[in-house]
Amino acid sequence: MHIRKAKKSDSKYLAPILLLAMEDIIYKFIKKEEYAAAKDFLQYFVERENNQYSYENCYIAEENNEIIGAVDIYKGEDIERLRKPIIEYVRDHYNPEFNPESETEAGEFYIDSLGINPNHQGKGIGSQILHFLITEYVQTNKQTLGLLVEEENPLAKKLYLKLGFKVVGQKTLVGKKLEHLQIS
Repeated sequence: MHIRKAKKSDSKYLAPILLLAMEDIIYKFIKKEEYAAAKDFLQYFVERENNQYSYENCYIAEENNEIIGAVDIYKGEDIERLRKPIIEYVRDHYNPEFNPESETEAGEFYIDSLGINPNHQGKGIGSQILHFLITEYVQTNKQTLGLLVEEENPLAKKLYLKLGFKVVGQKTLVGKKLEHLQIS
């Protein structure tokens, strides 16, 4: 397995993998539970620059020329700038009252979403991607990584704690209560 920065040409593979990690949140953004619409919404942003879901903020894990995992990560202090095009798009096309809570903050690189191709789940790929990020951001560059985990996902939380993340608080995103974890 090889992990590298995503390229624009990876975009059509990135959206479905990232959507695995945030399908219910995108449904709340677009106000409908329709997979194709959610994938199209995410695809629209993944293939464009300067937004929180852009390929520019992604790494991919590939094996045998197949993308088997993806992670979206960016500086927490950039959330307002990166989310602005998404808020404007959602307000124009789906929900004029859309006003999501801030899911990150200055002082951390935020792991927005991490998805693994369903054909490759359960093989430790998510752990390998997280180890890569911890090595790159925490150990090499002395940064803090942050992420949110759903209270209904104890297996993910267990993995994050095992890797050294600590619970630092709670956040709410589109009405969903999440635990905020960090590693420094």
